[in-house]
Amino acid sequence: MSIRIVEKPISADELRKIAQEHFGDMVKGVVDLTKGIIALGGELHADAETLLLEAGSEQRDLWGFNIYIDKPIEERVVCSSLINIRPSQGNRAMEVQDFDLRQKITDVVNNLTGQPG
Repeated sequence: MSIRIVEKPISADELRKIAQEHFGDMVKGVVDLTKGIIALGGELHADAETLLLEAGSEQRDLWGFNIYIDKPIEERVVCSSLINIRPSQGNRAMEVQDFDLRQKITDVVNNLTGQPG
């Protein structure tokens, strides 16, 4: 299965299938905070980012994350990716540094992956 754009909630089983394709217990993804959608799967966040950009997303709205599917809900979304290094938007690290932004990312991801936050 390739990278897929998720606009409606998927089940935990679907998420697990995506995880099995590459990393086993983890899925890489990119969220579009304006559209409230995510792209899941693939080996690199940049690949999911490209798919969303081609679908009309704006760079400033995209943030990378990892879902560790076997961790408790409060620990499973980690907002860390090379695509998050954006000094122009005040983020100088792979980890999203702004707490409110991390929470928005986590909420969208959890709502679309069967685990409402």
